[in-house]
Amino acid sequence: MRTSRREFVRRGAMAGLAWAGLGGGCATPSPRGPRVQVMTVTGPIAPAGMGVTLPHEHILVDFIGAAQASPERYRADDVIALALPHVRRARELGCETLVDCTPAYIGRDAALLKRLAGLAGVRILTNTGYYGAGGNKFLPAHAFEESAERLAARWLREWREGIEGTGVRPGFIKIGVDAGPLSEAHRKLVRAAALAHLESGLTIAAHTGNGVAALEELAVLKEAGVAGRAFIWVHAQNETDEELHLRAAAEGAWVEFDGLSAESLDRHLGLAKLMKQHGYLGQVLWSHDAGWYHVGEPGGGAFRPFDTLFTKFLPALRQNGFTEGEIGRMLAGNPSEAFAIRIRQRSG
Repeated sequence: MRTSRREFVRRGAMAGLAWAGLGGGCATPSPRGPRVQVMTVTGPIAPAGMGVTLPHEHILVDFIGAAQASPERYRADDVIALALPHVRRARELGCETLVDCTPAYIGRDAALLKRLAGLAGVRILTNTGYYGAGGNKFLPAHAFEESAERLAARWLREWREGIEGTGVRPGFIKIGVDAGPLSEAHRKLVRAAALAHLESGLTIAAHTGNGVAALEELAVLKEAGVAGRAFIWVHAQNETDEELHLRAAAEGAWVEFDGLSAESLDRHLGLAKLMKQHGYLGQVLWSHDAGWYHVGEPGGGAFRPFDTLFTKFLPALRQNGFTEGEIGRMLAGNPSEAFAIRIRQRSG
């Protein structure tokens, strides 16, 4: 019998989880510390329960700016109607978990994501944190006035109590910074994320303008006592100096190459070869940065599907000598480690 693409991906993922030393089941206690778990919009799971994961996608975005962004600007039913077939298609191709990276004040909607997870049969993660990239257009006014400690307290309140009365808890911290050198406002966001991480264990995923900014972020985190493995460099493919990818990986960071598309295959394949050559496949994440229902556009605009990784990128990896274990490690093992919540994870 022919093996389906989904079953092929699943087998590779299981090989990757075995490589990572991860098992299934519920969130489990460590013999040396607290429980280790991943927080989805429907509650906690064991890290291995994530399975094949798309670690950077979007269901809904609203680019009008922090002062005007509001759920009143769209109908949740319209968003679901547009997004659901695409999420179900990703599930058919082998995706088991989708990480929604839309931050607060750009269209984050925890209740909508929880509903979508149930309808599509996938696990979904959402986030806490603030997004300063784009010239601070998406930062609320209080973000300029409050200290890093006050901002961290806001994000920790969402972690403990849930987001905006929904009871949905964030699974990671999402921040955004422009190209380096970091502005003081963006440096404050990184410090706030460090404080929130040290209290909650939530991983920090940072939309990052370039490699200079990424290395500065890592330096700020290190100064605060945060391990490099608690940091995801988002949009790393946009940095053309590949030496900076290697330097960030050497610091322990997760290096996320998203933006996958049919047009980017050669670029992404080259990055995969680079990281394999230098022994960093265990720190790589792949995703599309696709979707989304665009508030303000007729019918939500053109929704970009979540399929290129499965239909084009994985075949290209196999044709270039990547093993099923290596592929499974990148698609399942790495995300399960990257989003695992460990309380007070500090650098050595």
